[in-house]
Amino acid sequence: MKKITPEWLSPLTLICMIGLTFEAITGLLIYLTAFTEINQYGVLLHTFIGLIWILAFLWYSIRHWWRRFRSNFNHVQLLGYIGFVLILVCLITGVWLTIEATLGTRISYGWSTVHLYSGLTLILATVTHLAMTWGRNPDVVLRQNKKRFLRLLVGGSVALLLVQAVIPSINPGPETNNIFPEDYTFPLGEDRPFAPSLGHTQSNGAYDPATLSGSKSCGSSGCHEQILAEWTPSAHRYSSSDLAFQEVQKLLYEDIGPEGTRYCAGCHDPIALFSGSKNVNVDGLTSPGADEGISCISCHSIIRTDVRGNADYTITQPLRYVGERKPGRLNKWLSDFLIRAYPQQHVASFTKPMHKTAEYCGACHKQFIDEEVNQFGWVQLQNQYDNWKESRWHDEDDQSKTITCRECHMPLVDSTDPSAGDKADVNRNVNDGKHRSHRFLAANQVMPLLMGLTGAKEHVELTEKWLQGKIEIPEIADRWVAGPVIRLELAGPASVHPGEQVDLQLVLTNNKTGHGFPTGPMDIIRSWVELTVSDDHGNIIYESGKPDADGHMSPDAVIFKAEGIDREGNSIDRHNLWEMVGAQYKRVLFPGMADSASYQFICPSAMTLASNQADSENKAFNFNAPTGVRELEITVELKYQKADAAFMDRLFGAQAGLRTPVTTITRESLRIPIELNEVSRIEQVRNGERQFAGK
Repeated sequence: MKKITPEWLSPLTLICMIGLTFEAITGLLIYLTAFTEINQYGVLLHTFIGLIWILAFLWYSIRHWWRRFRSNFNHVQLLGYIGFVLILVCLITGVWLTIEATLGTRISYGWSTVHLYSGLTLILATVTHLAMTWGRNPDVVLRQNKKRFLRLLVGGSVALLLVQAVIPSINPGPETNNIFPEDYTFPLGEDRPFAPSLGHTQSNGAYDPATLSGSKSCGSSGCHEQILAEWTPSAHRYSSSDLAFQEVQKLLYEDIGPEGTRYCAGCHDPIALFSGSKNVNVDGLTSPGADEGISCISCHSIIRTDVRGNADYTITQPLRYVGERKPGRLNKWLSDFLIRAYPQQHVASFTKPMHKTAEYCGACHKQFIDEEVNQFGWVQLQNQYDNWKESRWHDEDDQSKTITCRECHMPLVDSTDPSAGDKADVNRNVNDGKHRSHRFLAANQVMPLLMGLTGAKEHVELTEKWLQGKIEIPEIADRWVAGPVIRLELAGPASVHPGEQVDLQLVLTNNKTGHGFPTGPMDIIRSWVELTVSDDHGNIIYESGKPDADGHMSPDAVIFKAEGIDREGNSIDRHNLWEMVGAQYKRVLFPGMADSASYQFICPSAMTLASNQADSENKAFNFNAPTGVRELEITVELKYQKADAAFMDRLFGAQAGLRTPVTTITRESLRIPIELNEVSRIEQVRNGERQFAGK
């Protein structure tokens, strides 16, 4: 009869127990300890060893059951069966999680939870099972075998753990260069290295630009492809490479030096700012990744904001995954796998409750100039945050009545993104299948096409619709007004007589913006009213506000914009805000508020007759006598342009001929009948007779 080798001496038992011990220890370390490179390699080894351990475990389980199932059933066997079921659950969920992390976009929370708790329960059941069998047989040789088994188990497990600990030193990540350039200057003190910007890093030192850039990688692994596509043509994406911004930066560089460009960089060029690239004798986009503007990582790594504005926020340097900053397909695969299999750090680094607040946006969407920049004193510039807070769209006591920045400018869209769903967002749930659009639609309909950005055409079309109020947002439909952004109401007399003065009254109401209209750099932007009066044959009788052929503004236009001045009273005409000390003109529609304009013109005393028609055969003329009533058609349009012609000419030169698109925000029309008195009718007939005689 063949002698059965005791389990304690079996190499298969030893292999299975070493594997189980390593899986248990690495699982606990991953769950309980901090995010480190060692733990990341632990995830990789935990997955790899778990997969190759399956065959050994299955063979061991079959053999062990065959040897033991004939014995009398007792509590030890019960624990064995429980352990076997728990291991099966662990294996099945582990394999499924591996498939999700390899081929999917995220691991399932439910499967991950079952894997974790079945593993914890398995550890308890296995330890108890072994403890019960450890001292059951007093045989001296068997005890010696058990001790030898224990030594080999500990040694084998420790050896695997040492391999895990040594790998990071064999394959280290790229060096992080968090130092300022040697010639970096601190004009406002070393305690404020990024001033006059109010932005600063958590360490108050420089950050390696590579740690804040690399936005394309967010959408190249099958995860955030939709969000990357939305962000690519957005104003956040090209905030640093905007052609007009770059020209203004050159002016700032020439006027007050390169350190002065730090003032703009906190909001427009954060990667260059925090890497120390806004420095002496440095012009343009000098830092790697600076052309990403407000990159995915730079935006999502902000940990504190202040509504003082001027980029008053604190940014941290997120810990990156193994392989994430290294070239090569293998490194890319490793980092993608780890982000999905071990997502806690990724989620904690880039998802914060503060992102849902208007105060988060307010750190940049509020701007001022003070003595540090203009050498004069404090001047308020654009201020979307305070406009919103004082508007009807903000209710301090009832948040259910409040509409915040993200609900308008980041509306929910159908999503296949792994970040879809959010139980912490108002009116949402974790399974809603939506994410917030990262287009940040507003008024940026110029640069996407001018710069040839991917997806520019679609983005510009959506921007036009947004400006016209044609995009509906269901989640706030009960609180937001439908229709155009600015409502126009045109009033005039019920009828007029020829030769009579016509008085028109136009009322413009900021119908739905949560801040002033227009908003942003008001010395560049312009919105104006064009009014046209024509007769019922299309002849222009009167017009107001129409720009000339070169796009320069008509002096009689009702225009919404601001004109800043410097200390000598000269206009701020190149967006040279560093010289601004005040404003000589500002007209804007604040939220829910109205403005009006009046127009007067004279109704013509001799109306154009209906068209005469010639009979080509007998050369006779058929004359249609005028009816007793004609009409005036008045059309009024509110126009919008991101940058006016004068600014573009001053910045790029008139010879460049650069013009930004003009968008018709909304239009309204009115028809006024013309009632002909007796004198008017006689004059009409005489005019007709003279025309007939002339022909």
